Amino acid sequence: MRTRTLAVAGVLGIMASLALAAPAVAADGSNCWGVVSSQAARSDGGLGAHASSFDEPRLGIGNVARLFNVEGPGGLGTLLASIDGNDATHC
Repeated sequence: MRTRTLAVAGVLGIMASLALAAPAVAADGSNCWGVVSSQAARSDGGLGAHASSFDEPRLGIGNVARLFNVEGPGGLGTLLASIDGNDATHC
């Protein structure tokens, strides 16, 4: 459980760095990572600290997606949108 909590914290840090870089492309789910991170940044006013601000290494987005048994960043975006409790995020 602690590993998942740390992974989600890492993902939120990564999302913060990608919110500006990842294009929010399509309502058809072709880029759910970009869509969800953009929606979260707009609705919450930010996403957290950049991954480089932590002392210990962070998991990559692909590794976190595998941890949650989803396929790639798009699948992770969809999963996070379904569990983040934010009605503004969906894909």
